[in-house]
Amino acid sequence: MGLALGCDSNKEEVKINKGIESEKIIRTIDNWNKGWDKKDVELAILDYSEDTDWTNAFGDRMQSKSELRELLKEIFAMDFVMEGTDNYQNDTVQFLTNNLALLRSTNIRKNQKWSDGTLMNDRHIHHLRVYKKINNEWKIISHMISQANEKK
Repeated sequence: MGLALGCDSNKEEVKINKGIESEKIIRTIDNWNKGWDKKDVELAILDYSEDTDWTNAFGDRMQSKSELRELLKEIFAMDFVMEGTDNYQNDTVQFLTNNLALLRSTNIRKNQKWSDGTLMNDRHIHHLRVYKKINNEWKIISHMISQANEKK
């Protein structure tokens, strides 16, 4: 995904309260997590833009909220995928502009199972979400999920 930023010297930049805006952005993780816990697809995707670009740790890429909705319906129906607990940490918000921000976070997922029922090792999952302020709401326009494999 390319990102081009421009500068218009004729406009004064409006100051935002980055602390308050960061809290709004980080709260979107709560909607995602509650959606997964309740198997509520609409809650999980609440904060995504209609034309979001989403890629999970297995390389599945969805290029709209509609595609993401359909994939999550399939995922939420797989009990072995839904096993386990999440532990989000290291949430870091970086503002690129007043209307664009990045959220990096780590989730250590414990007790998830493989399709054959065997227990997975703890998964160290990294999320990079790109947010755009649309109609005064922070919406996820891109979400990349990656997993760090154990080093030997």
